[in-house]
Amino acid sequence: MSKYIETYRNIVSPAELDHLGHMNAQYYFAAIGGGITSFQIALGLTPSDMREGRRLAFVVVHGDTDFRAELKAGDVIRLETGVTEIANKTATFHHRLLKVETETLSFEAYFKCVLLNLDTRRAVEIPEDIRKKLEAYLV
Repeated sequence: MSKYIETYRNIVSPAELDHLGHMNAQYYFAAIGGGITSFQIALGLTPSDMREGRRLAFVVVHGDTDFRAELKAGDVIRLETGVTEIANKTATFHHRLLKVETETLSFEAYFKCVLLNLDTRRAVEIPEDIRKKLEAYLV
């Protein structure tokens, strides 16, 4: 059973195409931006918790990406997110963007993220409750 969860779904718009006729790179990263927020909610880091609660959020410090297959206008896309590594203050997320119709892997990214205290702007140790939720998504 996959431990990836769906974190984003959309339809590629004609406005998202570049001059070559496929989805422009910026929109792949926009999908991940939405996916990271959804994934953090699954970890218990809701937007209100980030603004008014514990004031913690995962932020990207390193990324590796691969474009695998073109996406065109009208393609339904799904982003799935899992965890590949958990350390003291960091976790590495694996994002897979798939074309839904064919289940074709179109793009993937590995993002190493630190858990940031939003007040001090410093990396902090991952609390046990968040660590347990991260572990549930290890792939």
